[in-house]
Amino acid sequence: MSQKTMRQMQQEVDAYISQFKEGYFSPLAMLARLSEEVGELSREVNHFYGEKPKKDSEEERTMEQEMGDILFVLICFANSLEIDLEEAFTLVMNKFHTRDKDRWTRIEGDEEHD
Repeated sequence: MSQKTMRQMQQEVDAYISQFKEGYFSPLAMLARLSEEVGELSREVNHFYGEKPKKDSEEERTMEQEMGDILFVLICFANSLEIDLEEAFTLVMNKFHTRDKDRWTRIEGDEEHD
């Protein structure tokens, strides 16, 4: 399986969505879809780690599939708002390396990120 950058994934999703007259959903609809997908992941996590086993009639899905669905919808959401997710990731990691750098207890000898 080939490695893709986030930018390549955003371009691939945009090429896919651009085939259709409907295009991207509105931001509110996109947020609803994202919430729905997170709910489906929550259900899978609960089946696997929680106390709620799957019913025999329920489709077998994996957390990997559900995370893929979330990623696809998140990319659609970002594309619809013209947000570069690589830039967004850089911004959030900068926040963790500066503002939140002393928030968590480091593992002894972890000098890599200091």
